[in-house]
Amino acid sequence: MGYSDHDRARRVAEPPKSEMRTDFERDRARVVHSSALRRLGAKTQVLGPASDDFVRTRLTHTLEVAQVGRELGKALGCDPDVVDTACLAHDLGHPPFGHNGERSLAEIAREIGGFEGNAQTLRLLTRLEPKVTDEHGRSVGLNLTRASLDAATKYPWPAADAPESSPRKFGVYPDDLEMFGWLREGAPAGARCLEAEVMDLADDIAYSVHDVEDAIVSGRLSLAVLDHADARDAVIAQVHAWYGTHVSADELSAAMHRLPTVETWVRDVDGSRSGLAALKDMTSQLIGRFADAAITATRAVHGDGELTRYAARLVVPHETLAEILALKGLAATYVMAPREAEPLFRRQRELVAELVDVLGERAPVALEPPFAADWRAASDDAARLRVVVDQVASLTDVSAAEWHARLLSPRWAAR
Repeated sequence: MGYSDHDRARRVAEPPKSEMRTDFERDRARVVHSSALRRLGAKTQVLGPASDDFVRTRLTHTLEVAQVGRELGKALGCDPDVVDTACLAHDLGHPPFGHNGERSLAEIAREIGGFEGNAQTLRLLTRLEPKVTDEHGRSVGLNLTRASLDAATKYPWPAADAPESSPRKFGVYPDDLEMFGWLREGAPAGARCLEAEVMDLADDIAYSVHDVEDAIVSGRLSLAVLDHADARDAVIAQVHAWYGTHVSADELSAAMHRLPTVETWVRDVDGSRSGLAALKDMTSQLIGRFADAAITATRAVHGDGELTRYAARLVVPHETLAEILALKGLAATYVMAPREAEPLFRRQRELVAELVDVLGERAPVALEPPFAADWRAASDDAARLRVVVDQVASLTDVSAAEWHARLLSPRWAAR
């Protein structure tokens, strides 16, 4: 058990440090100090960062995932810094405008290997984020250890090998397969390490609970809707449309009857400090409920002691999965699905596509220096398009809008 020299290896060997930090503590520090993490503060989580002062951004969501994941991993015997690093890194590859922007880039990049936020995360960690170069002067990104990179890989397969359960999800582009092969040495094909499973569950827990909290505070949702059968049916339909049918309608219905029995459950929030405190207590209790269920179930199968890497699998009770999905369904039904028809969201997808077009036409001059260098080094049109997609994906919601206004303004176009 534990972690071997193989797990602590870096793609480019580095001299030992005199400071009293472990290899995995250094990994976490590199992600914390990365420009990609800072940019998450101006990227959409569910609601846009400018919508109000309360709403979560990708950065605040990421910090919450890291807190949940670190405690969950620690309870199972994982190295807390490996899990923390994976959680901090898990959304780094997401483009401006959240999944809305991801959808636009996926369509644009369809013929060059596609676009997926998780695959973009791996590309960023191992290529785009500047920290370490190899003997040929090529960037190897943050040069994290094998264990941390593997833990950050939520979908350990290329698009061509995606399983039926996740047909649109993948973790590596074709031109990053060499690095992917290195970090996956010794790993069972298609299997995630325990730390990646912990990261994924922490993401689902934070996502489900906090998106509902945001929806309640913004006035888009009252949990009193669960008193009504037609509302529960609508949530079930939305879960099956967005997340698949691996959890049945009966199981989701049972989950929506169980959740209101939680001692701290609040049906309505009046906006007062006491009301908001009650809501916060409910979110804390739900997080503990889900995490404790997974810890208990995993220990029941694997026993005590340190559980790491491929020595164990995370066990999440089916009832817990159903409750998490029910909460995700509430957010989807009352926040995410209604916004799909809003003109703003259509315009965001158009903005991303127009940015790719204009940057492709004006590259390399219009690109930032690192991406301009990548564009000049690209061997063909497909590689050059990938560079432009990398550039656009790196932008925040705010900078994407500013770049669009500058590059497509009449004054610029007339030059």
